[in-house]
Amino acid sequence: ADIASIFTGLTEPERLFAFNLLLRQNENLVTETLGEMEPEDAARLLAHLDPPTIAKLLQGLPTDDATELASQLPPELFESVMALMYVDQSADVLDQLQFDEDTAGRIMTPNVFALHEDMTVSEVIANLQRKSDELEMVFYVYVVDDRHHLVGVVSLRELLLNPPSMPLKKIMAADVISMPTTADQEEVARIVGQYNLVAVPIVDEENRLVGMVTVDDVVDVIREEATEDIYSLAGVDTDERVTTPPLRSLRLRLPWLHVNLITAILASTVVYAFQGTISQVVALAVLMPIVAGMGGNAAIQTLTVAVRGLALGELTWDNSKRIIFKEVLVGMGNGVVLGVVVAVIAWLWFRRPILGLVIGLAMIINMFVAAFMGILIPLVLKRLQADPAVASGIFVTTFTDVCGFFSFLGLATLFLKWIQ
Repeated sequence: ADIASIFTGLTEPERLFAFNLLLRQNENLVTETLGEMEPEDAARLLAHLDPPTIAKLLQGLPTDDATELASQLPPELFESVMALMYVDQSADVLDQLQFDEDTAGRIMTPNVFALHEDMTVSEVIANLQRKSDELEMVFYVYVVDDRHHLVGVVSLRELLLNPPSMPLKKIMAADVISMPTTADQEEVARIVGQYNLVAVPIVDEENRLVGMVTVDDVVDVIREEATEDIYSLAGVDTDERVTTPPLRSLRLRLPWLHVNLITAILASTVVYAFQGTISQVVALAVLMPIVAGMGGNAAIQTLTVAVRGLALGELTWDNSKRIIFKEVLVGMGNGVVLGVVVAVIAWLWFRRPILGLVIGLAMIINMFVAAFMGILIPLVLKRLQADPAVASGIFVTTFTDVCGFFSFLGLATLFLKWIQ
């Protein structure tokens, strides 16, 4: 983990040089390091090696880590590596690649310790001692029937506290918390956190045990999803790092900036529609960024809370009415307080009380829009099975910019004869 952390802080040429040097000195340490690195970064290093070396390194990794790395390789290189790996290990990797990305099936460990319900405690312990080197880690003993259906779970503590002749079916907990292979990895992480588990069994559509997701995988999922949400809210590609070369960063950032440019032009057209009003009262040009800017800041606050609530399962379509009402109430409260403050400032600054009234009302309107759209847009995107973090920010800020300019300049036009 320490070496992986050091690699993260290096530029790509430096990382490649250090990786090749380490590979010549200690191959086992390279394998461990690859398992701790971000899959995209590790795959870029592997792509510079020959297929036999890559196959040897992947064979030293747990199946879930090997699958994640193999999926990042270029197609032709992937095929060559799979052909060179041991048949059983390449078959495990190919089996896991059948599952969709970011699902329980893709991140699970297929090497799970499961025994028949009729086995006794002494037989279980003997099996555990015999197979300890083959298993990634053992937290629980999963209990299965003749058809490998998951029927129960026994903790290691229960094994130690019961007599050797006791069969598993008499000491197992039958109410097993499990997840299907199709479950989203975020849902798996939420279940592990909710029930304080160190591993969760994964079952197929017939409730047959096919693997488990361990707590270390969950930590990776949480970190990955948090990074993805933060990057998405800012319109940054998740592949970008602080050490990414300038040209690659440019290519990754430009698409979203183009979209932002379009929305900025849309907001500018609203201002253009009121150019006659602005030309008569220049103070409007000075004050209008305040309304749009404050609306954007308030919207990002609401949006951040909403996206986190959706990720944790605290915000759902069922309880959305109550949450929307609460956020609108908060928005209106912020609008009234800030509206009064900015109204007084505008009045004292330009010696025009009606101008203060106009910007105060516009602030209240835009704060309402910010709160309402900040909670509604991510909810609708989630309902449409889209990632609420990806597009919410740009939609919400567009609404607050357009509504902020329109409400302020529209009210100014209505009260123009009293402002001049």
